[in-house]
Formats: sequence, C-alpha cells, structure tokens
Amino acid sequence: MFQQLDFSHERNLTIDELIKRVESYYPDADFALLRKAYLFAERSHKGQMRSSGEEYIIHPMNVAATLIKLRMDIDSICAGFLHDVVEDCDVTPEEIEQEFGTAIAQIVVGLTKISKIKFKTKEESQAENFRKMVVAMAKDLRVIIVKLSDRMHNMRTLQYVNDDKQKKIAQETLDIYVPLASRLGINSVKTELEDLCLRFLHPDIYYRLAEKIAMKKSEREDYIKETLENVEEKLLEYSLKAFVKGRSKHFFSIYKKMKARGVDFEQIHDILAFRVIVNNITECYKTLGIIHSHFTPIPGRFKDYIAIPKVNNYQSLHTTVIGPKAERIEIQIRTHDMDEVAERGVAAHWKYKEGMVSGTRKLDWVEELLEFNQNVENNSEFMDVVKNDLDIGGVFVFTPTGDVRELRYGATPLDFAYSIHTDVGNKCVGAKVNGKMVPLRYTLKSGDTVEVLTSKTQTPSKDWMNIVKSSKAKAKIRQWLLKTERDRNRELGHQMLDKALKLFSVNIKHLLKSHEMKQVLKEFKCKDENELFQFIGAGKYTPKQVIEKVPSIEVEDKEEATTKIEEIDTLSKKLSKSARRKSNKDNAVIVDGMEDVLVRMARCCNPIPGDPIVGYITRGRGITVHKADCNRMEGELSRRIHIEWNPDFSFKHPVNIRIITHDKPGILSQISKQINNIGVNIRSALAKSLHDRKGSFIFEIEVKDYSELLKAISSIEALEEVISVTRA
Repeated sequence: MFQQLDFSHERNLTIDELIKRVESYYPDADFALLRKAYLFAERSHKGQMRSSGEEYIIHPMNVAATLIKLRMDIDSICAGFLHDVVEDCDVTPEEIEQEFGTAIAQIVVGLTKISKIKFKTKEESQAENFRKMVVAMAKDLRVIIVKLSDRMHNMRTLQYVNDDKQKKIAQETLDIYVPLASRLGINSVKTELEDLCLRFLHPDIYYRLAEKIAMKKSEREDYIKETLENVEEKLLEYSLKAFVKGRSKHFFSIYKKMKARGVDFEQIHDILAFRVIVNNITECYKTLGIIHSHFTPIPGRFKDYIAIPKVNNYQSLHTTVIGPKAERIEIQIRTHDMDEVAERGVAAHWKYKEGMVSGTRKLDWVEELLEFNQNVENNSEFMDVVKNDLDIGGVFVFTPTGDVRELRYGATPLDFAYSIHTDVGNKCVGAKVNGKMVPLRYTLKSGDTVEVLTSKTQTPSKDWMNIVKSSKAKAKIRQWLLKTERDRNRELGHQMLDKALKLFSVNIKHLLKSHEMKQVLKEFKCKDENELFQFIGAGKYTPKQVIEKVPSIEVEDKEEATTKIEEIDTLSKKLSKSARRKSNKDNAVIVDGMEDVLVRMARCCNPIPGDPIVGYITRGRGITVHKADCNRMEGELSRRIHIEWNPDFSFKHPVNIRIITHDKPGILSQISKQINNIGVNIRSALAKSLHDRKGSFIFEIEVKDYSELLKAISSIEALEEVISVTRA
C-alpha cells in the first residue's frame, strides 16, 4: 500500500538510516557508492553552516532523503548528496566524473547554479538559470527531480532567511518549480510546495486558514470517520474491498477557491477530499456507480482521467457529491498503481533492475521546451512560456482522428492549430468544431472535436496576438512577424547599398571578394553582411555611412564626393519609398516588380484575402485578380503574373454566399439580423422559394478577409432553420 509522502525537515538523519530506506525498495542497490557519495559531500562541506545554524551536510542529506521517498535510483540519490559541491566547495566536474562516473557527474553539472555569470536583472538571471536547466533536463530528466528535491528542503527551512529573500524564493518556486512538479505528475511535491509558498508569500492568509481549520479539527475528524465507514460499508455490499482515506484539502487549494469565487473561508463548503483505492480499472467504474447511487452527484463536477489521462499521465475518476449532513465532498477513485503515479509522477516509472539504464525516459513537453529554448533569444519571452504554459490544465479537445490535446482554459482553435505544429498554426484560415464552422476567436470546451482549415497562402497577422491564449503560440506568431520584417529589411538594404555602390563603380560582390566587407562589418559590429543589410533596410545605418567606411572608395574632388553622397541619399529615399509602397493601404495586392499598376478583382470568382490568387494581364485594364482555381484562368500562361495579398490592406471585399433554408416566414429577416450582428455589411440580397418547401438566398456581403467570411458563415449556420451555407 502506497502511503502519503512526508517531506518534513529531518535533523538527525544518518547515512545508515538512509541506506536502510533505500534497501526497502531497492535491495540490490550499490550501497557502497551511496556511502562514498555521502562521505565525499561531508568532507567537501566540512566547516560550512546553514542559515539555521546547522551543519551544511544536513541539507544534502535531506535532499537525498526526499529522493529516497520518491524511490529514485542510486545515481539520483548520489547526485542529491553532491549537488552543491561544485559551486560551494571548489570541486571540479572532472573530479566528480572520476570518482562517481559520467551519469552522476552530468546530473551534478546540470544542477550547478550559475554564480559566475553577471546579469542585468534578477529576472534575467532566473531565466538564464532555468534555460540552462532545460538543456540539462533534456539530456537527463533526473536533473529536475533532484532540483525539485533541493528546492523542497530549501522551502522547508526558508524561515531562517530574511523576509525579502523568503518572498523572492517562494515566488520563484510558485512560478517555476510548482508547474514543473505538476507536469512531471509529482503531486505530493507540487501540493507541498504550494502550501509552503502560500506560507511565505501570504502568511496572514496561511495562518488564518490554519487557525480556522484547527478550530474544527475534532468535528472534521468525526465527519471523515463517519463518511469513510459509510463508503466502505456500501462497497462491501457489492463485494468490493477498497482502501478509503479522507483529509482536508491543502491550504493552497482552499486559497485558490476563495480567490476564484471571491469569498471567505466560511463560504467554502467543499474542503474535504476522499480517495478510494481499488484493485483494477473495472472496480474504479463499479465504485463510481455505487457512490453515485448512494450520494447525490453534483452535475458538471465529474471528470474521467482514466479514459483520458492528463498530459503528465495522471489517471483517476473525480466526482463531487452531497455527502452526509448535506456536505459537499470530492471523491477520487483510482487503482493502487494510479495512486503511486499520482504522488510520485514520472519517478514512479523508473527501473531499478541490474543492466537497465535509468533516466532515458523523455517527455514531449521537455523536447518542446528544448526546441523553444533554441529558437528564442529573449529571456523574458522564454519565461512567459514556462510560467504560463507548463501547468496548462483545463480543456481536453480531440483531433479529427481521435487524439486528445490538453489546452489551457480559454484556448481558441488557433491555439489548437499551433499545438499541432507551427506550420499548421501559421497557415490556419479557419476551423470546424464538432463539424460546424467557427471563428478563430471561438473558445474551446472540453470534448470538442477540432478540425483546422489551412491555406498555402495564409500567413500570421498581428491580430492573431489578441486571439491566442498560450504564450507558446504568441511566441511563434511573434517570431514569424519578426522574421518577415527582417527578411523585408534585408532585401531592401541589399538593394539600397548595391545601387549606391554602383555610383562609385563598385558592387557588393567586389567588397566580399576583396575582403573589404570584413572591415566594414567590424566597424558596424555586424556578424555578417546579411545583418548589415538588415540594419540598412531598417534605417539604423545609411548607405552613405557604409560607403564612408570602405577603404578603396576615395574621391579626391570634394565637390564630386558631395554630389555623389547627395545622390546616394536621394536614391536611398526613393528605394525606401518604393519598398514601403508595397505596404500602402491603397493597394489590395502586391505585384512583383511593378509599381502603380491598375488592379481589379475578377467578378467571376470574387477573390478575398486568404484565397490563393493569380494575376492575369488584361489589355487596357491592368491586372485582374482571380482565385487560383477559377475556371476562367485557362488562357495563355504567358499572361499570368505572380501576385500576393497586401497584409496592410483594410478595404472590404464583396463576396457572394448561397444559403438554403427551410421556407418559413421571417427567415430573411433573421439571416439579415444575424449578419449585421457580427458587423458585416450586406450589399444586396436575392431570395426565392424552391419546390420542396425550402428557401434559397444569395447575399452579397463585404468582408475584409477569408477569416471574416468564415465567421459570417458560422454565424448563419447557427440558425436552426438554416440547412447549408456555401460560397457562391
């Protein structure tokens, strides 16, 4: 039987006691290595004291004790003893590797704090420290489990440091380590850390809760005993032998309820939680049926995490019922194995048999963090993802193939698209939820089946930043927008510099070949020529400034030099103006290599932003824009031209939609009202009755892009009388 873990600070630990604890679950362990690690740590920390006045060795011993309670392997426990010796005792990683092997050395190095690097702010230091930990964690997941054990003991003894340090460490723990423990599924560590954080961040609330709960302790214990006997008796009637236990919810859990509901402690009624442990999954569901037949279940408070486990592999049935004396109680039902996984999380999966390598287990989210760490330069952006997206929880949605995705509360189809893949998110033009079109701002609910609609021509827009809820999706959109801007500036800067150099009979290829470009790059502190082009295009440097730094360009005639420099400035302004014209709000599309071209939309297919398009050169009428699949585009290929939508164009585009409905009085008015309610203008409407008691309507509406069209279609489809809505 798995017992609830107790992480209390132990002052009188001995190595013999710790070895005895390891032996209880791992009798074949290398106890000589364990003792060697302890003696090495004791010798290294000799003479060092903690803020509490205790010898320093007490700290690594308690860290090791926590790892033993989580039933970790010998390498992890040895790393727990040694985790501070590299930073605090002038021991080198090479010494650790020589004495204890590569595996233990890698964990210790991964845990070593960054004390020699200087940062501008505390936040930057915290972010950089965590980013290093992510890299180490990706190599060996045991790094973070040892780190959590280290943080657990530091929080347990936090009362011995000053108030400012208490709050700083507690806030960091709540922001970083609690979500990590949650993602690893180590709920025993998560809940303990949460309560400790509450104690130091909001001591007034913590001690008030402790006092109020203590006041009714005997009354509550009597109630728990009565309820346990009641549940066990009912289960025995159906020949179900189960282990049932009950307790008050953790302080932090009660605090969150008070904060979310805006009420005081006295108004929180569901503070008791019960757990029923049975032998197999069949008995879990049988137990649920018995409890629901005996106690009244509260609608909407049932969750099946057995059929759909959480991303951290947590499994259990959750239900809230009206218990004895009309009290609300939460009941969790799970097997013995599920209970151990719930408390120890990923640590419960470790293998300890001879010949098996521990620490090889990888988790998808660790790989995602590693990938994100490589692609993001900004520390604060990385920390936003860590803080906001690690402990996601909330909404379970399905892909069309039945796979489950867990998203945070308030997530939209766009968040879902980015959770599938960055390219899916970048090219998302709409979504179907449970078979019906919905706008990208639609709030997903648990159980929704989401199908993402994509287009090869779609790209992210700034508006999307206000739609997505996850920091990861926001970062991906921001990355794309910045990359697009950088590419545009680089191309413009290259063009500006090349044309300016030609005034002096030189070009960029010549500078690269003669190695003069290296000197120029050094002057402007650029890593390569592309970065220099980018800075020129963005206006940070001018071509004139660059030319003045090219050694081979020397003009003896000052008047001639002044004239040419003025020409450079004029040319640069013209090129810049020409390039910016592409973003002019008066141009619906961008035409390759042409300026001020007459452009019109084809009436045959009415293309709108988001549609794949192609240009067709029309005699005397400029360029006509058609949808790429328009059947009128079967003419000469030589008259086609590449065009693309201008993302800054804000004009409304006309488009026709055909609506088939049941023929009922007032339906035209209902449809018109529905369209107007979402801010879409109706230019015209044509209605007629069909022979089979149905109505046909063709509306010409004005939309800014494809996503607004989808929003309009979705809104119309929501009407009960509507049979179908299609683009005409």
